[in-house]
Amino acid sequence: MILTVTPNPAYDVTYRVERMERGGAQRVRAVEVRPGGKGVNVARVLNVTGTYAVASGLADNDFAEFAAEAVPVDFVAGLPRVRRTLVVAEADGTATGLWEPGATVRDSGVIDTLMTRVRALLPQTRGLVISGSLPGGVRPSLPAELARMAVAAGVPVICDVDGEALRYAVAVAGVVLMPNTAELRELTGFATHSATEVVRVVHPLLSNGVRAVVATRGADGMVAVTADGAWFARLPEPITGNPTGAGDAAAAAVISHLAQAGSAVVSPWPALLADAVATSAAAVAAPVAGELDLSLRAHLLRKVRVYPVSAPNSQEFSCP
Repeated sequence: MILTVTPNPAYDVTYRVERMERGGAQRVRAVEVRPGGKGVNVARVLNVTGTYAVASGLADNDFAEFAAEAVPVDFVAGLPRVRRTLVVAEADGTATGLWEPGATVRDSGVIDTLMTRVRALLPQTRGLVISGSLPGGVRPSLPAELARMAVAAGVPVICDVDGEALRYAVAVAGVVLMPNTAELRELTGFATHSATEVVRVVHPLLSNGVRAVVATRGADGMVAVTADGAWFARLPEPITGNPTGAGDAAAAAVISHLAQAGSAVVSPWPALLADAVATSAAAVAAPVAGELDLSLRAHLLRKVRVYPVSAPNSQEFSCP
């Protein structure tokens, strides 16, 4: 199986309106509520695409029961409540997101319980994805600690986190990172406007032991940078829709390929990157996060273009 860890899950609430106008009452045409959080979305996409995945992390009992209706789960009951993420979806495809903060973990023992739970599942696990924000009371090093545990067990691992948690994850030799443009800038201190610039600024991360960086750039595609090479992939035309969960769909595609390759150093990165772009775009076209039209994904995969990117001189760059 593939295991995902979501420390700060959410009820994904989607309000559908004809057109949202600030300052006035809005008539909602439809309301959808689904179990969410980045790792839950990853697990849902994996199961839809035929790869068995279990969603773990912190939650409360009500959320764990609700999520179990959508994906296999193994949550640790450690949150006093689970937050909500609200998306207001307009008829023209415009989506506005409002993310609540997570509740504060009051019993530090639940973190140890989660660590123990993941450690016990690793022998059955072909890939691990740790993603999303952290609730209050959780140390920012937790994702890195889980990733280090997985690497030691020979399990491919993705850390799709941000802020201080991402800085800790950078120090884990063998980890795969999936920052978006804003997260990459915060991490490296440099803005990137092209695939070549992405390769340049992440080169020091690889030198420090990171296995690969897959930089997600929205409509501008994705860039994968490894010790064996770098590639840029995108669709000829971007897909419009709800971007919530697009990065999670990409993470699902990446971990699926890494799990098939096992602990091998070399992975089929061009094919992996093309699949990540197609899966992400198909998720954008879906009405809510975690859904996927498999026929659209297959259609888009034929359209994705992948280009090698030359590594420029990166000696003048270093991670702050």
